[in-house]
Amino acid sequence: MVRSTNALRTTFLAGAGIIALTLAGCASGGGSSESTTSSTGSAANYTSAACESGASNADQLLVGTILPQTGNLAFLNPPEQSGVGLAVADINAAGGVNGKDACIIEADSGDSTDLSVSTAGAQQLIDAGVSVAIGAASSSVSLNIVDKFTSAKITEISPANTAASLSGYSPFYWRTAPPDSVQGSALGQLITGDGNSNVAFLVFNDAYGTGLRDFTQSEIEAAGGKVVYGAKGAGQEFPPGQTTFSSEVTAALASNPDAIVILAFDETKAIIPELVAQGYDMSKTYFVDGNTSDYGKDFDPGTLENAQGTIPGANPNDEFKGRLVDWYKAVQNGDLEDYSYAAESYDATTLAALAALKAKSNVSADVQANLAAVSGANGGEECDTFADCAKLIADGKDIHYKGPSGVGPFNEKNEPSSAFIGIYKFDENNKPIWQQAIEGQTSY
Repeated sequence: MVRSTNALRTTFLAGAGIIALTLAGCASGGGSSESTTSSTGSAANYTSAACESGASNADQLLVGTILPQTGNLAFLNPPEQSGVGLAVADINAAGGVNGKDACIIEADSGDSTDLSVSTAGAQQLIDAGVSVAIGAASSSVSLNIVDKFTSAKITEISPANTAASLSGYSPFYWRTAPPDSVQGSALGQLITGDGNSNVAFLVFNDAYGTGLRDFTQSEIEAAGGKVVYGAKGAGQEFPPGQTTFSSEVTAALASNPDAIVILAFDETKAIIPELVAQGYDMSKTYFVDGNTSDYGKDFDPGTLENAQGTIPGANPNDEFKGRLVDWYKAVQNGDLEDYSYAAESYDATTLAALAALKAKSNVSADVQANLAAVSGANGGEECDTFADCAKLIADGKDIHYKGPSGVGPFNEKNEPSSAFIGIYKFDENNKPIWQQAIEGQTSY
């Protein structure tokens, strides 16, 4: 297909086959995969690395997290917190930052249904003088707190925000997840590539939901399809936190869609039973990063079999996932079964530490000033671990950190210049299984 200057060059990686494509869109949270056994013997080496009372960025890298401990995105906290925790463990095992171990201060971001939680969490990290704030998971939550962080000159790096409205929002706002146009373009092409022409959206009225809907709709229409319910401007969105969906599902099915896209968070658990009750073929349902999750404990086996979803991010390799499992077991005494945005959280933390090394300072404004450089925005020698990159920095060399998320260097809008979108298919146990990845270049 012929595309404008906003086209994305992509590559499908499926088994041994590689298919080159061009996706529409203007440049814009991996989920569950096969079970992974932990790596041997490393769990005993991991600790929480919590900051002591009175810790200061004058002599220590203070890694703040503002991630969803509560609310309808709390399922993302284990993998994201594991990514941060494992990164700090690796940083400290390599000698720490500027002569001292890094430490972690945790704050709750909640979700968009109660923004007072994130307001309080952001203030907690500002008062602590953190070197970096990793989070939030929700784009709407980040839009609530980004101005507070900017005013305080605190660098925020989100591992999961995808809303296009955050692109280049502030010099102190960064992200290791790609903006929504990359995922929307991939999702739209996946839907139309499956032979669907008439598409319905069940979408909540949230910056993330409507933004991703708009990009996906654009791709569907560019391919000759039509959005028959829930389209941009139709006024058919539902409010976040809604719990019953009989009228929305009835109206969507009355439009005779070939496929339905659900753009929601925890509301999805109420939408799916209503679709089933009204006789919809769930294999013709599509999900996104906010709800491509393991529903094995929520629905009867086979309910979502062959339904599909997209999640920004590369599928982490088994060795990395095993180390995440080890960290979560050692520190949280739990079983980690989801890896959504774990790699992006790991890379956000590692990049902040490398920026502090390059700056020879743990002050957040100094970290901010060096983030682009350590990501490889200006070239530099490639390195893929904190330890290796730290040695190069000590030798006075420019670096290009390449971490497990697979994102490219930061661009002028403080987001990845390239990133992967994972395609998942639900199995008979209602668990999303990774199928392939698409690598997209962001452009504007």
